[in-house]
Amino acid sequence: MATGRADVKAKAAALPTADGSPEAVLPRHSPRQNHLLNALPAEDFKRIAAHLELVPLTLGDILYEPGVKLRYVYFPTTAIVSLLYVMEDGASAEIAIVGNEGILGISLFMGGETTPSRAVVQSAGYGYRLRAQLLKDEFGRFGPFLRLLLRYTQALITQMAQTAVCNRHHSVDQQLCRWLLLSLDRLASRELIMTQELIAAMLGVRREGVTEAAGKLQDAGLIHYRRGKITVVDRPRLEARSCECYQVVKTEFDRLLPYVVAA
Repeated sequence: MATGRADVKAKAAALPTADGSPEAVLPRHSPRQNHLLNALPAEDFKRIAAHLELVPLTLGDILYEPGVKLRYVYFPTTAIVSLLYVMEDGASAEIAIVGNEGILGISLFMGGETTPSRAVVQSAGYGYRLRAQLLKDEFGRFGPFLRLLLRYTQALITQMAQTAVCNRHHSVDQQLCRWLLLSLDRLASRELIMTQELIAAMLGVRREGVTEAAGKLQDAGLIHYRRGKITVVDRPRLEARSCECYQVVKTEFDRLLPYVVAA
């Protein structure tokens, strides 16, 4: 992605608002909307804030490809990005999702320059990117940022492990509930713009399985699905219908990252 700051500001100003009214304005963008950045002490945040670049993340954008050297790390604010493992025959399955709670590009500070997964924007929005070397420099200070990133990495590993277990042992209905709940935790609304084809690709299942599972949830009054838009109608019942995997992941993130969410 080669979007500059001026281009981003122009695009943001031109985007339509939810109600379509010309006088309505978009919410102000801030790096503090990302929970990891928001958790940094003021001095550490100030040191990197000038180097953070706001970028639009469009549905379907590929931020990383397997084996390609990483040039940036990304801190999503209003977007959600899926980490996919891609097989030789082109088949893929999601191994984790990253939103405003985290960072994309952990390989850079874990000792590698590449990643075996593909990072694809699953829900459009915005995020901030930081040049790879700047993150390495900050990590090398052995300060609060390092400790925060390591704790986040442990939580992300838990999500990956639980996703593997869930995909192996739980029904498509339960997997869909888990996926919807994890996505909602990273959004400011109850709506997701997502087709059944994309959900099937994320879960690594047949489209027909997702159609059947979504139909059951809609018939039960838990979600409303129409034309690629999923609205969660009854979250408590959706949580009750999910397997234990969602709560395991949420509990681990809450335990490891007790930050204050930016307003």
